[in-house]
Amino acid sequence: MTTEINQAAHADTTNPDRLHHHMAVRWEKFIAGETGPARQASLRVRASIVGRVGLLLLSSGTGAWRVRDSMNTVARALNMTCSADIGFTSLVLTSFDGVESFTESLSLASTGVNTDQLTALQDFVQDFALKWADQSALSIHQELDRIKARPANYSALQSGLAGGLACAGFIFLLGGGLIEMVGCFFGAGLGQFTRKKFGQHHWTAIATTAIGVAVACLAYFLALHLLGLTGMTTTNHEAGYIGAMLFVIPGFPYITSILDISKNDLRSGLERLTFALTIIITATLVGWLLALVFGLQPKNFLPLGLGQWPLMFGRLAASFAGVFGFSIMFNSRIKMAATAGLIGAIANTTRLELIDLSHFQPAAAAFVGALIAGLLASLIHQLIDYPRITITVPSIVIMVPGLYIYRGVYNLGLNQIGTGAAWLTKAILIMAFLPLGLFVARFCFDAKWRKID
Repeated sequence: MTTEINQAAHADTTNPDRLHHHMAVRWEKFIAGETGPARQASLRVRASIVGRVGLLLLSSGTGAWRVRDSMNTVARALNMTCSADIGFTSLVLTSFDGVESFTESLSLASTGVNTDQLTALQDFVQDFALKWADQSALSIHQELDRIKARPANYSALQSGLAGGLACAGFIFLLGGGLIEMVGCFFGAGLGQFTRKKFGQHHWTAIATTAIGVAVACLAYFLALHLLGLTGMTTTNHEAGYIGAMLFVIPGFPYITSILDISKNDLRSGLERLTFALTIIITATLVGWLLALVFGLQPKNFLPLGLGQWPLMFGRLAASFAGVFGFSIMFNSRIKMAATAGLIGAIANTTRLELIDLSHFQPAAAAFVGALIAGLLASLIHQLIDYPRITITVPSIVIMVPGLYIYRGVYNLGLNQIGTGAAWLTKAILIMAFLPLGLFVARFCFDAKWRKID
């Protein structure tokens, strides 16, 4: 038996408010009449549970490997086998129970990053065989409804403050000083607040990215002028506007794209990579246009004049602040965000010190930094059962070479092809080694990850 269920299936079309382009699945209608334990339910009802778990995991921003692994765990508890083809916002699942087969196609209107929901889903999957498999299908879907409906841990204002904190730390790590940090805090804070507000109204990712970056650059420009009115010299600090844009870095889709590709999940990997590159290109092009309008140029930062030890401690603090801020933007709870911040502080500071003291090439240092982050996350995972991705991705987002990417696009836009290509080449090398470091760390600690069967 084969049935296709887009998110259009069984929708209630009597209410005009429900007439969305991506129609909602009415799960309660789909499982009507099934009152016994889920293990004994019909194949289509059991398949609906597995498919919905996978769909919710996709909506949380995790990669295809974790989605498939979780679906397999639930399927085994329900006495069936599933084979899934997983993309970025959709999946096709065929379930078998030895007698019949059932195929369903599920899709999302969009996806984002929600580490708190991801953690809740991980706990649900781990407990499924003992706690949920003998419950009714209706009880299981009601629990998934509760997980899906969990409110965000932070308001748009709090998310904006976290974005400002993250980018203020980011710009210090790039070489910016106090003026750049203040400008980035206000610029990125207002940009993330704006992006969050429009996102709550279901605007597309490209639109929210473009508007958020535009607001951030404008706010940075105004902040410089306001600081100038106080008597501070701000004419040599214009390059900090780059840091105000970095809150839009698509760390989750990019890192999971390369990890998916490394596990032969090419559909998911390439779709995620395409999305990540789309966000990066949108942000850099909007930033470039505004730089031309306001006459901003990505010049080198003025020397900070700090000694080796003060600089190292400053990098530790800035790395922690940056990773902590990004984690809050990903909806992590405080404890999880602080854990990621500690990992990022150690890994990123090590990376920067290797470049300064041991003259490592930036790409090689990026690999070492990501490897350290992955190893620390694996050790912590054994003590605190956080999903690895919820603490590894925020800890290495701070290492993404946003400055290199922007300078590359900026110079290409001015027809300075050689200079632009040089900056982009450096950025590509660093971005290639970041997920590779995480892959090696996971390969060392997780026997299941090392295999493809």
